[in-house]
Amino acid sequence: RNDDEALIADAVAWAYPERVAQRRDGIRGTRDIAYLCADGSEARLPETDLLAAARWLAIAHWDPGPPRRIRLAAAIAESDLLRDHASRIRTETLVRWDRSSEAVIAESQRKLGAIVLDRRPLPASQRGDAVVSAMLDGIRALGLDALPWTDSARQLQARVLSLRAWRPQEAWPELSDAALLRDLSDWLAPHLDGITRREHLTRLDLAALLLQTLDYAQQQALARLAPTHIEVPTGSRIRLDYRPGEAPVLAVKLQELFGCATTPTVDDGRQRVVLELLSPAQRPIAVTRDLAGFWAGSYADVRKDLRGRYPRHPWPDDPLAAAPTRRAKPRGT
Repeated sequence: RNDDEALIADAVAWAYPERVAQRRDGIRGTRDIAYLCADGSEARLPETDLLAAARWLAIAHWDPGPPRRIRLAAAIAESDLLRDHASRIRTETLVRWDRSSEAVIAESQRKLGAIVLDRRPLPASQRGDAVVSAMLDGIRALGLDALPWTDSARQLQARVLSLRAWRPQEAWPELSDAALLRDLSDWLAPHLDGITRREHLTRLDLAALLLQTLDYAQQQALARLAPTHIEVPTGSRIRLDYRPGEAPVLAVKLQELFGCATTPTVDDGRQRVVLELLSPAQRPIAVTRDLAGFWAGSYADVRKDLRGRYPRHPWPDDPLAAAPTRRAKPRGT
């Protein structure tokens, strides 16, 4: 580049500072080279153009497009540009969620208009609450399923939502997915220190965080009114499956309920559970919310169908008079 070319480039850059442009990567699927202009727009050159090798251009004329096609430009040296336009160079801090990397970007950028000249990671001392705010933006963009939901977390959510439906006069918190997403800054933000990427979310104990939305009295009431397990006549503690808007389901082996005439309940006896009665092979054979009615009616048909298939398991004529059991009879008996 001779002195005359340098003077021309400098003159164009002074005349049209918004058209100073930096070369970007090639555009996939085309034979164009893209340049990012200081005003944030993009301009293009065919990759066969001699100017397409230049890292920096001062553009004198382009077709408006889109895309904008460069018709007249001059290559300009970065050193000249940085020297002559130093007053236009600004340092900015940027903290934002980046969709492509699924992470928070926190950096200091030195910029000429929209063109980033260099960037450096932002020290932790300068990040403040902005990283947490950006991470919340990321979770909103990803959706609530990006959080590390476990079965216990979903069940805790369902238990609270069930009590909210059963006891509308009481102040049970709204833990639906929509409400949790809406209120992220209230219940989740305090626990996001050091979490800056999607994969960091696995560090969260979501069930514990949801439990913290309840005060101590509510936590005690939750354990009493919507227990995680129910003890059946054999002494087994069997897990309940809560489903908001429905009665919880207790899947239990039929023989473990011998001698029991009443359907188990939750919510201080107000809500009878759905009993999913299982065969000795743990397959569902009947569903009822009326255990006494089942013993008096459908049990006879179930007994007829299954006692030949499972001869080592008891099938008494009177299940209410029989002892509950979780085991098969010893072989040979």
